[in-house]
Amino acid sequence: MRNPERLDRIQLALRKHQWDFMVCALPKNVLLLSGYWPVVGTSVAVASANGQVALLVPEDEEELALQGWADPVRTFQAASLDHITTPQEQIRDPLRELIGRFSRGSVRIGFETGGTFEPASYAAMHSYIGAMQSLLCETFSGSTIIPADQVLADLRERKTEFEIQQLRVACDIARAAFSHGSAQIRVGESELETAAQFRQPLSTSPGALRQLNRADGFAWCMSGANSALAAGAYARSRSKRIEPKDLVLVHMNSYSAGYWTDITRTYVAGQPDHRQQQMYDAISAARQAALNAIRPGAKASDVDGAARDVLNARGFGPQFKHSTGHGVGFSAIDAGVKPRLHPQSEDTLEAGMVFNVEPAIYFDGYGGIRHCDMVAVTDSGAEVLTPFQNCTADLCVGG
Repeated sequence: MRNPERLDRIQLALRKHQWDFMVCALPKNVLLLSGYWPVVGTSVAVASANGQVALLVPEDEEELALQGWADPVRTFQAASLDHITTPQEQIRDPLRELIGRFSRGSVRIGFETGGTFEPASYAAMHSYIGAMQSLLCETFSGSTIIPADQVLADLRERKTEFEIQQLRVACDIARAAFSHGSAQIRVGESELETAAQFRQPLSTSPGALRQLNRADGFAWCMSGANSALAAGAYARSRSKRIEPKDLVLVHMNSYSAGYWTDITRTYVAGQPDHRQQQMYDAISAARQAALNAIRPGAKASDVDGAARDVLNARGFGPQFKHSTGHGVGFSAIDAGVKPRLHPQSEDTLEAGMVFNVEPAIYFDGYGGIRHCDMVAVTDSGAEVLTPFQNCTADLCVGG
């Protein structure tokens, strides 16, 4: 598979900053540069100003790495029975050789240096952190090593059409999981059992099985008063059992080949009462107001304001406790990814940006409703990538 639009953007960024190379080891940045999402975090991508991208991967990841667009793909032996070693020791010579194929002498190398949120690609992940910077300085003596974090963040902001299509696939996998899971919600079942019903199809649905580059994700269920806790920084399923009339909030992050979603739907265990109906109606109106405000050139703060104004007008302003959204795609949960749909944001929307829109109402001790969609900015407005189970009180389930 090829992503020429992405390759052109990388090349333009390198030339703009007069860098010979960018060297990245964080999996999301390796994916950005090469189209390959590393498994254990020891792979390295090298992008050159002449438009070439090379990959250095452990031997047992070669089959997966070849499905990206890097050329060449060079492997290294991750471990040896002859001696105990570290990943940085194992990649030193192959990395020198790889860059040496493109350039001799001193070079200017952009490299990731700052803190970041990194989506999980495996049960445990290696991170070079400062070891990679030290390795580059030692291996390429006389070269200039330059922080590239802002350049990489800028590159991740606007997705290419290829990347948006990958996100459509990840959203479609989530659609199947929400459809299956919502049909299994039962009074008396625990949040843990319910969450498992939503997660299972993320890797076994027909859409997921077609994704040879790995598809899966996470799902959490929070019911009754616990659903109000979804306003926090993370979700958590508990042993609490679903009761009649409970709000049942399900948060999901699905992925396909390293491209992530951030989606939430809220159900009612039974028919919604008057209070719940009012909450659903308010969030539905806030969602539509936000979508109507999305277009190239719009201020991200205005999109947040459009949703917030609706909830304020309906008396739910204090219960909307977080921003309306943030960038999604190369990461799943990171409120700092642009565009930040936040009251104080200075970000401007551009075609190709992908983010979530998540108006919400949380009443401590009672419950919460959040409806979180994935949205892409197009030349004409907003494309909702998750047009399923829209926010209405019709999202009721059997008692």
